[in-house]
Amino acid sequence: MRIVAVMNRIWRQFLHDKRTLALMLIAPLLILTLVALVFNGNTYKPKIGTVHLPDPIVQSLATTNVKLYAYDSTANALDAMKKQRIDAYIALSDGRPEIMLEGSDPTINKAVLLDMQSLSQEISGESQSLRPIVKYLYGSPTMTSFDSFGPVLIGFFAFFFVFLVSGISFLKERTTGTLERLLATPIRRWEIVTGYVGGFGVFTMVQAILIAWYSVDVLGMMMVGQMLSLLVVTLLLSMTALTLGIFLSSFATSEFQMMQFIPLVIVPQVFFSGLFNIDTMATWLRWLSKVMPLYYGADAMRNIMVRGEDLGAIWLDLVVLLGFSAAFVLLNVLTLRKYRKV
Repeated sequence: MRIVAVMNRIWRQFLHDKRTLALMLIAPLLILTLVALVFNGNTYKPKIGTVHLPDPIVQSLATTNVKLYAYDSTANALDAMKKQRIDAYIALSDGRPEIMLEGSDPTINKAVLLDMQSLSQEISGESQSLRPIVKYLYGSPTMTSFDSFGPVLIGFFAFFFVFLVSGISFLKERTTGTLERLLATPIRRWEIVTGYVGGFGVFTMVQAILIAWYSVDVLGMMMVGQMLSLLVVTLLLSMTALTLGIFLSSFATSEFQMMQFIPLVIVPQVFFSGLFNIDTMATWLRWLSKVMPLYYGADAMRNIMVRGEDLGAIWLDLVVLLGFSAAFVLLNVLTLRKYRKV
């Protein structure tokens, strides 16, 4: 009977804790649904540009698993590639086929070269002099998948740990009564939020520097751009995670409830961060990536580390991350109203 009494106590706790019950029963279904939508998308078709190719070659290309885009010059095709509109372009150089790959994603590179293999044999036959010339705009033939996914992983780990630590730390301030005592002083809400963000921000900056340095200098990730640009992006992404973690901690009453936000806030961002090809997803599903901070942070990091872009070229990603941080700071200030009206 004592065992049954203990079991009844556990059951009553679960039934009264609706959030935990929903986490166990509903959250796995939501994540599995998201996984199914992501991986049951369309097969990715490489986007290939053509520059003054003979009609027979274009017709042969049309039979492969690619999307074709015609350009009137290699300069225009190269510009489209830099804007990530195409994955490669094919032109004739002194009568010999030349394949220029965008090169930032080894998986796409292999897909393009595989689709071009039969075409190359058709063009060159047994003649070695007519074999295609393969060039890379970014990366190289030795570039690994780790080099391509590395920027996404840097962004993910920076975002995840800052979110978790900041949320639990601010929650502890509330549960121990520190926040109530602070609110009893004449200090204003925005000063409290700014102080917490600034205080945590110092350690966030240290973490950003450590992660970026370790990834590049110790793990040997590809780094074409400037380290300072990478640090700026990592810091902005961490600040977004910091302000988001503080905001969501207002809706938790324990560390366990703070952990419950991970499958709802962190896990979905992984699918839309660039770790998986977004172009293969349904159109309506792609729009979810636009509200994910990690999407912009990972995109900016990849542009710096793989494509060698500077801060001026990724200004949109930086502005969006700043916008997320500012919005979460404002929400934090408004949330503090329920503790004290100032």
